[in-house]
Amino acid sequence: MIRVLLADDQTLVRAGFRSILEGEADVEVTGEAADGAEAVRRAAELLPDVVLMDIRMPQLDGLEATRRICADPRLAAVKVLILTTFDVDDHVYGALRAGASGFLVKDTEPTELIHAVRVVARGDALLAPAITRRLIAEFAARSDRPAPSPRLSSLTDREREVLVLVARGLSNNAIAERLVLSPATAKTHVSRIMSKLGVRDRAQLVVLAYESALITPGWLT
Repeated sequence: MIRVLLADDQTLVRAGFRSILEGEADVEVTGEAADGAEAVRRAAELLPDVVLMDIRMPQLDGLEATRRICADPRLAAVKVLILTTFDVDDHVYGALRAGASGFLVKDTEPTELIHAVRVVARGDALLAPAITRRLIAEFAARSDRPAPSPRLSSLTDREREVLVLVARGLSNNAIAERLVLSPATAKTHVSRIMSKLGVRDRAQLVVLAYESALITPGWLT
């Protein structure tokens, strides 16, 4: 069962998401929050698998709430899925850097919402849609880049190759096919890379790959 916390300051929006999600046998809405501060508190209390987090909320916005949740070691298993609109896309890359596992446009179709929750709950990043890749690329290119992480030196040549493919949006199966590996081996490589680099999931691997210039935005067109 996937346990979901809904964080949005609009009651009707939360009700709509609840109605959609609770129609699925494998999803349970365990709680709601009307602002970012409440979202952080409720995440600590309920330990959901996924937090659906709106960006614009009173008291504490979704970006800072995401940062606090993802920085808390007690909430390491909690994944954050950002809800946004095209007029706030400047926040998307910041949210991924803060630890979010992906984002959805708020007027997404119900089937896409359900799919997104399942994808994030199993530890994958919501990076497959072309628009997502383009947005990440755009904001990665515009952001001030820190120096490449010294942790990259701990990766083998094969692991660096896998990291680049993850950043290009390839699934484990696609990576396995590209590198002529078994899917299990590809998954092991990805897990080992995340452990070595100290990141939560594939979304943070993408961010790190951009910031360390292992991949450039033009690769995702």
